[in-house]
Amino acid sequence: MDSPIPKNLGPRSGRLLVFGGPYSNLQALETLKDIADQLQIPAGNIICTGDIVGYCAQPEAAVQFVKEWGVHAIQGNVEQNIIRGEDDCGCNFAEGSRCDLLSRAWFPYAVRNLSAGSVAWLATLPLQLSLRYAGKAVAVLHGAATGIADFVFASTPWPVKETSFAATGAEVILAGHAGLPFADARAGLCWLNAGVIGMPANDGTPRVWYLLLDDTHGQLTYTFHAFTYDNGKAQQLMRANGLPVSYAQTLLTGIWDNCEILPEAEKALQGRPITL
Repeated sequence: MDSPIPKNLGPRSGRLLVFGGPYSNLQALETLKDIADQLQIPAGNIICTGDIVGYCAQPEAAVQFVKEWGVHAIQGNVEQNIIRGEDDCGCNFAEGSRCDLLSRAWFPYAVRNLSAGSVAWLATLPLQLSLRYAGKAVAVLHGAATGIADFVFASTPWPVKETSFAATGAEVILAGHAGLPFADARAGLCWLNAGVIGMPANDGTPRVWYLLLDDTHGQLTYTFHAFTYDNGKAQQLMRANGLPVSYAQTLLTGIWDNCEILPEAEKALQGRPITL
């Protein structure tokens, strides 16, 4: 079990923008920053749930973009394994699975294309964040408190989620890793996953997702938002750099190459446009 000491951001107020998994997709990052600027949300109120680096073609540019933007970010499993000098992405894929085999193409590419300075900066990112927002204790983690690469989905049993609430002492958890946006609120506790911006959400559209939190009148509210970006350029860059063709096509089709990591409930939703 990961037992990190979270970086404490203290109390926060005003709208918060939360996003996950840029996955080396610079075009999506650029569009999201434009959205944040239009919404007048400062970098200090923006949180990334990890995996800045991933499947797409511009890992160095993506890391430098997030660094210069100045948002709060945590390490994802990809960053953790890059920092450790591991030879795989640490995504918790089954050995020999299609995801595992494809990761042997994109992960070494990411490692080769990151500068020593970028890796050093990634090493400064915490594994978790904590903050107070709208009177609630909030924890930001990548997968789960039980493990940075543990997959938690909407259909994941509530007792599994409760383990992370108990471990962090949080009333609200902002998580990443799973790739799909969802909310699960019960018994005064709320698990929120903003989804990711680096890849579509397997719903047959090229849209990607982020989350807005609001503390108007002292009450925490949240809304999910989707956007499109220059996915054609991102796809072309993946193809030009010899990255997995099926992942490059996902940027256009919105359909994942496979559903190996998904529970049956989420598998059944493939190709159905998400409404949140």
